[in-house]
Amino acid sequence: MGEHDRYARQVILPQIGPEGQERLRAASVVLIGCGALGTVIADGLTRAGVGSLRIVDRDVVEWNNLQRQVLFDEEDVAQRLPKAIAAARKLARVNSEVRIEPVVADVTPRNVERLIEGADVVVDGTDNFETRYLINDACVKHGRPWVYGGVVSTYGATTTFIPGRTACLRCLLADLPTPGSVPTCDTVGVLGPAVNVVASLEVVQTIKVLTDQVPFPPPLIFVDVWEGLWEAVTLQKGETSCPTCDEGRFDFLRAREGHRVVELCGRDTFQITPRKRTPLPLEQLAGRLREVGRVFQNEYLLRLEVAPYELTIFADGRTLVRGARDEAEARGIYARYVGS
Repeated sequence: MGEHDRYARQVILPQIGPEGQERLRAASVVLIGCGALGTVIADGLTRAGVGSLRIVDRDVVEWNNLQRQVLFDEEDVAQRLPKAIAAARKLARVNSEVRIEPVVADVTPRNVERLIEGADVVVDGTDNFETRYLINDACVKHGRPWVYGGVVSTYGATTTFIPGRTACLRCLLADLPTPGSVPTCDTVGVLGPAVNVVASLEVVQTIKVLTDQVPFPPPLIFVDVWEGLWEAVTLQKGETSCPTCDEGRFDFLRAREGHRVVELCGRDTFQITPRKRTPLPLEQLAGRLREVGRVFQNEYLLRLEVAPYELTIFADGRTLVRGARDEAEARGIYARYVGS
């Protein structure tokens, strides 16, 4: 039994063949986010035999991850291991031929360009739109293909963006969704099989990029596993000029968009402020958050208590996150419960 046996069932596929397998072996992939989507993606790419996989994630393994984050187990929770480290350890035992580089970091305008350096493709395993817009900026600027994926509840979507040849994320969604307007897995839940389906589609699209088989224009694939719905929509650039891929404005890289995070001295609290102030749908958000913690609301603000954190969310979008140990954790908690 040797390396040829490892990939034998994949190599005999006409879509892959020996040449395609060699392309995978020579490829470098950067995975941003190693939670529900990311663990399935990392496992799939490692088993497929990509040459190098950099896994970037800011969080540690928690009990509620085990329902759907397939690379982790109870021992990882007990050791409070960072997700990138726990995933790398598991994957090293799956395929020792793959060079796996775990990076424990929050993806920000300060480091995203360095993190994607050398990548043949960047894959989205994140849980928030702000990071996706940042990935989009960096990939368009440096001409890196990237695969988008998102899941919530029982449904999700995925597509491929190739700078210079396809629409980009900002062509489709010109503005970052208003905080609180988009449901998150922590507020409405998520079904594990929905994650597995979308993440597997992301693996397929990544393999297509690496073997130069992406259809043009690539489809946006939407699936609802509970309802049994499947739809593929062709993506094309519209007539409106895109600020990112047409005008070369990288607003998220330059921190002109997204959120500002500052630590409030002596209060164990971080303040997160959207750069674009828009009224939050507090009543709508409160309805979702009552499912996850204790909520107080008036016309001015909403307070969520979900141990060990307390979030105070103001009507203009400004949020105080109490109990976070650092900026990365505060951003993660904000993404979980407020969104974007």
